Amino acid sequence: MGQRPVGILGTGSRLPDNEVGNAEIAARVGVTEQWIEERTGIRARRFVAADEATSDLAAGAGERALKAAGVAAGDIDFLIVSTSTPDSPQPPTAYHVQRRLGAWGAVCFDVNVVCSGFVYALSIARSLIAQRPGSRALVVGADVYSRILDFSDRRTAVLMSDGAGAAVLGEVGAPYGFVDFELASRGDAHGLIRVEAGGSRLPASGRTVAEGGHHFRMDGRGVRNFVMEHLPGFLDGLYRRAGVGREQIDHFVPHQPNGVMLTQIVERCGLSAAHTHRTLERYGNPGTAAVAVTLDAACRQGHFHDGDLVLIAGFGGGMSMGAALIRWGVTA
Repeated sequence: MGQRPVGILGTGSRLPDNEVGNAEIAARVGVTEQWIEERTGIRARRFVAADEATSDLAAGAGERALKAAGVAAGDIDFLIVSTSTPDSPQPPTAYHVQRRLGAWGAVCFDVNVVCSGFVYALSIARSLIAQRPGSRALVVGADVYSRILDFSDRRTAVLMSDGAGAAVLGEVGAPYGFVDFELASRGDAHGLIRVEAGGSRLPASGRTVAEGGHHFRMDGRGVRNFVMEHLPGFLDGLYRRAGVGREQIDHFVPHQPNGVMLTQIVERCGLSAAHTHRTLERYGNPGTAAVAVTLDAACRQGHFHDGDLVLIAGFGGGMSMGAALIRWGVTA
């Protein structure tokens, strides 16, 4: 009651310097460059250096988001990192980011909802700020998939990449900020995207390593079918609750699964009139970072204007879906 809306104050991203083109991936996987581009739309991706980890990318993205927002690290109250490739099982990657940034006043934690995680983390941050008026949150989506790829599996090795994106959240003036969120989880489809070993059920051992249990696995066709079946109705539910029509969407900032699938999603979801933002051609699919990196690219290129209605959507492992509507403005 009487609370100010919460919006995005600034964004940032950090991509590794090492650009890996299709020629290199094609040689490792055993396909052609043309095969990769025709099936994925990806022309290049970024992989971390040997001495880099998820927290390095996350901290870099966080620094840039803080600068864009004009907020000091010491003024952040909540620091949330979304990742499915943490530096290590413990401590949370957010603590490494806190140390790097000097955000000593922040409550820190990780979330893992794979490719939907950044949107889930934004939703959590919005709720936390609403409970503590005047507070600010730094939300980061970061993944390093190059460390868990099996380059004999062309279904995954041609798609996945490394990167991080971030957003600073705080109170904004009406009518700007987050309009509403929609989240959904379907654990009955958990097997479509997975890393089977390394947890308490299959702890790391010589056998799990030899059998490739620590590699990222995906049933590409199953994922596509799940998204095509469930995402349109999921987004329609968000529109209804927010009281808007899909024709009012000015910008669509989706997860970046692959180019062919993304084109199909736009058509199936009736979003052809919106400006769909894509970064996969240059950066591939950096997991939970994909939405955050693409959001930052759109911001920095000046695509969003005062009053624009922006739809962001993540979908993937879990299976999970997360979407948000944002009324963009000069203060959001």
